Amino acid sequence: MTYANKSILSFMAGAMLLLTACNSHAIPPASSPIFSSDDSSVVDNVDTTSILKKLKKNVTIGSTVDPKNGDQGPRGLSFVAAGSGALTKGQLVFCDFEDKSEAAGKGMSVDQLDSKPGSKPATFVQNVKSTGCADDSLSPASDYDYTAGLTSHVVAQYKPTGKLGKTWGKPLVNPLSVVDAACVGGLSYCGYSAEYVFASDASTGAVVSFSVNGYGNRKPTAVIGGFAVNKKSGWSALGPAGLAFNDKKGGTLYVVDGVDSTLVSFNNATELLVPGEILVLKGGKTFKCKYKKTTCGTLVHAGTPLNAPVAMTRLPNGNLIAANSVGGNLLVEMTPTGKILATKLVDKNKTAGIFGIRAVGKTDSDTVLYYTDRNDNSVHELEP
Repeated sequence: MTYANKSILSFMAGAMLLLTACNSHAIPPASSPIFSSDDSSVVDNVDTTSILKKLKKNVTIGSTVDPKNGDQGPRGLSFVAAGSGALTKGQLVFCDFEDKSEAAGKGMSVDQLDSKPGSKPATFVQNVKSTGCADDSLSPASDYDYTAGLTSHVVAQYKPTGKLGKTWGKPLVNPLSVVDAACVGGLSYCGYSAEYVFASDASTGAVVSFSVNGYGNRKPTAVIGGFAVNKKSGWSALGPAGLAFNDKKGGTLYVVDGVDSTLVSFNNATELLVPGEILVLKGGKTFKCKYKKTTCGTLVHAGTPLNAPVAMTRLPNGNLIAANSVGGNLLVEMTPTGKILATKLVDKNKTAGIFGIRAVGKTDSDTVLYYTDRNDNSVHELEP
């Protein structure tokens, strides 16, 4: 497909959006005083203020052990910005990767937890389609939840009621991370633009893209390939992960790779339409791009202090925080241009525990950070 043809495709898709003002499920939520880091309130300006340095208090929010079947080992973390169905605005949603016997990759629960200390977990979903639930991402447009089933080999969609919707498999083999990319251009565009889901794969080293509403490319497509993987199982599986999305300027996708210890970005990510448009070259620092005028990769940071990162979140000011899985549970804060702003050790246990993080707030002064810790099976909050 030539660049010109891609441009025509994009134009035609845009014309369809104008003719169709209805989304199958992505309805704009009412204005909310608090947004998660996946919302359109984030800005694209580089802010060198360190949020981690401001967050000095570590508070335990509650247990992540599922009350029904004992699933544990939390991974992924999402924030309910709107609230509908079984989900309440302000809640946290996370996966359980282990079953009650601590067997990695056997957990199939998605739980919800109020974001205040002393909260008790409640079961949102238990479904074999999410076995080995390695990550989850809530749509800011509709509260639909998307899970990456490392063992079930599919990305599963759940409605706000907890009812299973669609599932997506091949070319996915072992989904490791997932992010919903709704409302490109801002929340006012919800329901009038393609809502993409990106999922990374721990086996193939690919990032797969597909649209979940009436617009865009609804066929799962491995648009990015070449990320390093270590081909290990369970908690040790490393590859492209920690997906985070900025809905400004056509959408920027951020990815960390635990094998090469890199953080990279892809501009205009929702314009990726065909297989293999971007190839990450050996070492994870350079890229081969078919349509450079449309989208390509950029190295944000490589190496120390990053050490096998798996989880990542965007801050409301546009900066990023990644969580290491080797050498201690260290959080690393940096700008989108790769400047390191701060690091913080949040768990002295040498066993990797931080596999889900989520920033919530509107400004530097009111931002807090939630993270899951599988070492004590709980959600914590870092606050001023």
